[in-house]
Amino acid sequence: MGRIRRVVLACAAAVAVAFALPAPASAHGTLAMSNPVSGSTVSAPPASVELFFTEKVPDYAYFTITAPGGERVDNGWEHASPRPLDKPVTEYFMEGGKFEPRQYTTGFPARVRIAHLPATGEYKVDYQSRASDGDNVHGTVTFKYTGPATPAPAGWTPPTNQADPALTGGAPAAPSAAAAAPLASAPPADGGTNWLGWLGGVAAVLAAVAGFVLWRRRTPQDPAPKAGATKADAATARGPVPVVPIAVGAVVVALIGGYALGRATAEPQQTAAAAPRPVAPAAQSMTGHQHGGGDGGTATVEAMGTTVSSGGYTLQPVRRSQPAGQTLDYAFRIVGADRRPATRFAVVHDKPLHLVVAGRDLGGFQHLHPTMSPDGLWSVPLALPEPGAYRVFADFTVATAGGATTPLVLGVDHTVPGAATGTALPAAAAQATAGPHAVTMEGLPKAGATVPVSFRVARAGAPGPATLERYLGSYGHLVVLREGDLGYVHVHPDPELADGAIRFNVSVPGAGRYRAFLEFQVEGKVNRAEFTLDLT
Repeated sequence: MGRIRRVVLACAAAVAVAFALPAPASAHGTLAMSNPVSGSTVSAPPASVELFFTEKVPDYAYFTITAPGGERVDNGWEHASPRPLDKPVTEYFMEGGKFEPRQYTTGFPARVRIAHLPATGEYKVDYQSRASDGDNVHGTVTFKYTGPATPAPAGWTPPTNQADPALTGGAPAAPSAAAAAPLASAPPADGGTNWLGWLGGVAAVLAAVAGFVLWRRRTPQDPAPKAGATKADAATARGPVPVVPIAVGAVVVALIGGYALGRATAEPQQTAAAAPRPVAPAAQSMTGHQHGGGDGGTATVEAMGTTVSSGGYTLQPVRRSQPAGQTLDYAFRIVGADRRPATRFAVVHDKPLHLVVAGRDLGGFQHLHPTMSPDGLWSVPLALPEPGAYRVFADFTVATAGGATTPLVLGVDHTVPGAATGTALPAAAAQATAGPHAVTMEGLPKAGATVPVSFRVARAGAPGPATLERYLGSYGHLVVLREGDLGYVHVHPDPELADGAIRFNVSVPGAGRYRAFLEFQVEGKVNRAEFTLDLT
């Protein structure tokens, strides 16, 4: 019995050591931060909630916002521009048999729009997504709202859509090579041991050891019999088969072996699930532009377009100057790190690339849409009537063959030779004219924060609002340029009008003077209103 006791204690220690080993923390794509911060209290009505993940969530991710009364108040979601995280996030991966840390410093936000806030109390934001390694990512963010109730948009009804089956255990709606794999074999959400593999390993090892025990009992290895010995004497010399220690050892070996098998099978399954879900560029919801969080919290965007290269891509113009008053084709390429022109672009707001041109004095604004030849050369007619220095911005979302997308704004200088006169900016004001229309700005961007700003359009001298039409898929487009370095902020509005107004959620990266350019369409004609913003 002493031997059995020692065997049991040794095996128990082995089991404890085996289960104390840390599981490979291979899960990523996790939530890094949110705006509003989870558990915080906000008093101003937020227009949206932004959830920042360590990688861009797939387009079939699922988000809901539930009011204190239990009704849903989410109004769709969209990707927003990546931004640095407030605090880096470190995750650990099993590589070559060792845990290797990876630090994430960039957050990839999903902006979930809020239709209205019917009551004060706690609002719950639930998210379901899937990381590129196949792990399910899910959780809840809450915030307490203490401000006034806000009405639902006209004609709005609470959503009833459900999560894509790819996130809940069924077959995906549009299966890809990765998503079509049975979800039962996918790694667990915490990136730990594959428990199905663990149980399978236990069963396999137990069966093997049980077979050995039976074989040992039925076919003993007899020692050579002594002369004159009987069969009973031989059996006595052999002694009893130590079945109990073997059985205990079998269980321990099964546990350790099965656990190791489960750990070993987790990583290959994650690798198999790592292929990104392909998304047709034309169906991308990725905007590549700013979408705010809307409650006076931390700003969610940095000014873009101040560099000619970013994200591994470079804007390469064919020419860097042109004569005043002449219309010439402005031609350029977007060149990748492999020095080859990019040719795959996601269609964002009806166009694969938006070209914005403005003078260094923030005058002469133009919003153009070039066309691309099969070899990646973009071109568009450009006329610049006045001499001076200009900045050209290429605003686009490049796509890879695997379906990954990268939103970028690249900028390059362009000159028109001659004596530049320059024009002083008008004083800051909440009203502007755009052709036959009067435009009123309600609200003011706040440096370092995300706040709602609305624009109301009326025909000058006529009562009532103008009838706005969608232009490039939206009721309005807003570009904000910072005086000095011409830092670029491109904001898109809520998908529907808010009480007849075009509402944006605007973040500006810091104090300074800005020029805002609002484009909208009435009776088939695009109009532009310009505002000077003095922000402190």
